[in-house]
Amino acid sequence: MTDYQIFEAGDVVLQSGLTYRGARLAYKTYGELAADKSNVIVYPTSYGAQHYDTEWLIGPDKILDPRKYFIIIPNKFGNGLSSSPSNTPAPFDRGRYPHFTVTDNVRIQQRLLREVFGITKVALVYGFSMGAQQAFHWGALFPEMVERIAPVCGSAKTSPHNFVFLEGVKAALTADPAWQDGWFATKPVRGLRAMGRVYAGWGLSQDFYREELWRKIGYSSLEDFLIANWEGSFGRRDANDLLAMLWTWQHADISANELYRGDLKKALGAIRARALVMPSETDLYFRVEDNRREVALMPNAELRPIPSIWGHRAGNPAQNPEDFAFLKAAVAELLAG
Repeated sequence: MTDYQIFEAGDVVLQSGLTYRGARLAYKTYGELAADKSNVIVYPTSYGAQHYDTEWLIGPDKILDPRKYFIIIPNKFGNGLSSSPSNTPAPFDRGRYPHFTVTDNVRIQQRLLREVFGITKVALVYGFSMGAQQAFHWGALFPEMVERIAPVCGSAKTSPHNFVFLEGVKAALTADPAWQDGWFATKPVRGLRAMGRVYAGWGLSQDFYREELWRKIGYSSLEDFLIANWEGSFGRRDANDLLAMLWTWQHADISANELYRGDLKKALGAIRARALVMPSETDLYFRVEDNRREVALMPNAELRPIPSIWGHRAGNPAQNPEDFAFLKAAVAELLAG
């Protein structure tokens, strides 16, 4: 039994020039669509996440309220529910998986809204990390459709340093001996553990570790935190799916399409939506400075950093009430404006 629906997108020509035949977009909805279809919130998934991992944020007293809004979580391509390496049939299976860009993702999401629900206006696109990248893309690709965006700990274009950070994560995973011919035929247990260890040093700040905040969320030692939280998180994912999503992240760029032809300034300037851009002050790879430069080129945007020592995870505060309260208040203000 599943708790989500599938949008059969058919044969999709991707930005790479390859055709993904029988593309399937998994999605889940919350709340009721208003008669005038004015209460739509799109909430895309982040790296490694499925809707199960992100719906904690939805509820009457949460950041996104399903009593007022019709919330749609589209599962990113590559996450194991939508079309992914782990479920793609031959001949595009294994190392032949055709990569989806963020642009490919968002264009199919827009088709879902239009073809299934008849939605032509979106009140808000809210997203964390890779979800934030999708929020920026929504604003640039469909400027007349999107009224507000709230990118949290993410960027309109992956920075060079962010790209290099991901190269390190990828190298740790693919160093496993199971990596052969561009594919993992068996689960790379050592590679996934190494990936978790590398990521642990980037996902949270130096101050988080200095203050031993892992104790406040139920871990008895640093080693306990690294094994149970980081190794455990990546160990439950398909390694080939993780690499596909990582590729999408590395190549995120709102200007890399026929509309803007690589002109990032033009793409940012085309975003009409009211934007509240919220990086974490201590994020080590989606940095405040990158967002500051992007916001300066957006006509209706505010930069509002999250004052937190939780690093990147300040934007996904399932166990962090202070940052949760910050995001809840900010989103309420954005929706009221």
